[in-house]
Amino acid sequence: MNKILLIIKREYFSRVKKKSFLIMTFLVPMLIIGMYALIFALSMKGGDNIPAVEVIDDSGIFNKGLENKKSATFSKSELTLSEAKQKVIKNEDAFVLYIPADIASGGTIEMFSQKKAGLSVISTIENQLNDQMRTKLLADAGIDALTLDKIKPKLSVVSKELTLEGEKDSSSGAAMAVGFAAAILIYMSLFIYGIQVMRGIIEEKTSRIVEVVISSVKPFQLMMGKIIGIGLVGLTQFLLWITLSIGLMTVASQIIFKGKMEQIKSEMPINKQAAAPSNDGPGMDIIKAVQTVNWTYILPVFIIFFLGGYMLYSALFAAVGSAVDSDTETQQFMLPITLPLLFTYIMSFSFIVNNPDSSLSFWLSIIPFTSPIAMMVRLPFGVPNWELALSIVLLIGGFIFTTWVASRIYRVGILMYGKKVSFAELGKWFMYKE
Repeated sequence: MNKILLIIKREYFSRVKKKSFLIMTFLVPMLIIGMYALIFALSMKGGDNIPAVEVIDDSGIFNKGLENKKSATFSKSELTLSEAKQKVIKNEDAFVLYIPADIASGGTIEMFSQKKAGLSVISTIENQLNDQMRTKLLADAGIDALTLDKIKPKLSVVSKELTLEGEKDSSSGAAMAVGFAAAILIYMSLFIYGIQVMRGIIEEKTSRIVEVVISSVKPFQLMMGKIIGIGLVGLTQFLLWITLSIGLMTVASQIIFKGKMEQIKSEMPINKQAAAPSNDGPGMDIIKAVQTVNWTYILPVFIIFFLGGYMLYSALFAAVGSAVDSDTETQQFMLPITLPLLFTYIMSFSFIVNNPDSSLSFWLSIIPFTSPIAMMVRLPFGVPNWELALSIVLLIGGFIFTTWVASRIYRVGILMYGKKVSFAELGKWFMYKE
């Protein structure tokens, strides 16, 4: 046990003291938040080359014209259709929208241009034309569109979770976001840190350092020390990322939402500013939704499944690393190992999040090879305690089993050089007696 602790200590401190670890630990949260801030800013700003669309309306229905938007500007054209086409041929930046006279009876609206119009431009045109056509059809039927819009209901569903302590707010959107985030983090971590274990073993094997180390410790002790040590490095990095991300997001949200509320109040009449709500708007909706998540329950379970999934898969990665002499030889063994992870990751976004209580979701969250991702997607939606306990027990059992299998391969493969290994050969190594 003391030898395993020494190996864990060496693996842990040799990595956390590296400049690359410190840089990535503090840089990643800032890069992620900065990336989203940049995306938001660029999305709000819009493009710098807004197309100018000339509209030819032979139907006479859209006399009021189209309203200029951030995605496009519109102007009424006095040209005939043939003249407009000639203009488009001569000018690559020209856009002509043609509305035929029989549009009300099923005619086709056409856009002529040398370049393809962006989706936002087409969407803007379609929305405005549909709105104006709807207004005309309602007027023809003797219905006032403004009156109809006023009486249009805007109902929404507020989720309430019933517990023994009483009612409490819940949010399906927040649950989905937390489930996705946890699944992505675990999926990435199992690959990143599992491959680190594999490459570390390959490096020590090819440099023959392992021959010296094996003379002092047993192969199983070396394998366990590397797996646990690198796993603790990953856990440390994730906890720091979560702490830094929460701190940076809190500061950023306060600055953004405070500035937004001040801008709204400054644009309102003075006599209405006092009545303006101080804690309203989409920003506060997001904060309220996040507050409905039971973080004291989610985070400990996340750590359990992160460590359990990492230990299970890292044992398999360690076995692969001991069996090969270079990274290029690992490809034939990687697909069978990573296929359950990839399958569950895809199913999380397409099926589990929409059917968290289905039979398939249940079994994916119970099987050790798929449970680290599937259970974290289901957890924010509410999972019975017995299912969670069973999943954790089976995950621990799966880790013990895979470690036993991997250790039997590791003890032979770690000292095997210059041999192309197949699955049949791994089976022979597993069957060798001590």
